[in-house]
Amino acid sequence: MLRLRIITALLLAPFVLAAIFFLPENGMAVVLAALVAAGAWEWSAFAGLTRSSAKVGYVVLVLLSIVIVWFARSSGGDYIVLYAAMVWWVVALCWVLIWPGVVSYPSAAAAGLLVLVPAWLALSQLHSHDPQLMLFLLLLVVAADVGAYFAGRRFGRNKLAPRVSPGKTWEGVGGGVVGATIVATVGAVWLNMPFLVFIALCVLVVCASIVGDLTESLFKRHAGLKDSGNLLPGHGGVLDRVDSITAAAPVFLVGLQALGLLQ
Repeated sequence: MLRLRIITALLLAPFVLAAIFFLPENGMAVVLAALVAAGAWEWSAFAGLTRSSAKVGYVVLVLLSIVIVWFARSSGGDYIVLYAAMVWWVVALCWVLIWPGVVSYPSAAAAGLLVLVPAWLALSQLHSHDPQLMLFLLLLVVAADVGAYFAGRRFGRNKLAPRVSPGKTWEGVGGGVVGATIVATVGAVWLNMPFLVFIALCVLVVCASIVGDLTESLFKRHAGLKDSGNLLPGHGGVLDRVDSITAAAPVFLVGLQALGLLQ
């Protein structure tokens, strides 16, 4: 499985890099919207939608929300969406830790909007400000995932959220933070950021990415699914690959804005 994951990642990497550095702002927004549409199709299963027409309807709802946010940017609508996402991820953390058994199909459907739309907005704006910021975020999340995977396998003993994702451990969290801190240290130099402040933000972003991962696991578990899909060999579905990013991206963007680190 690990070998297949690596092969898939290596095959996708050139396309991801080409999109980040060669697509214009609007082109990247469209590509991200297409990825969100694929994610919405998978998320519709969490909402208990089984008929193709219902799934398409949910995808259309998510895309219409994106269009509304796109046109509301000039009136400050983007800030409302991003700060609403901050509130949502705090709620999601409480949901995962305190009420993991309290899930319904309507709540899952609503959660999909709160997960997917702000993630699209944050990634689009990061790319618009500087494609390198978007690339760095992806590398940060990958480093956290890799660190968590290997630390969890080698040292994992204490379960992180056993009622949601029994395989994840606190030792894995530690490995993820270590891996991300290494990348953040390089990133502070690469992006010319204030060292300690930037690393602290990156650690917060990694913590958010873990919440994103656990939140998708919560809804998968409720729907009785192991993976959100099978589009990406070794990874599962689109959501299985980007679940961490859905939470990390809004937190990273809002953090950069709040700290005055965006040019």
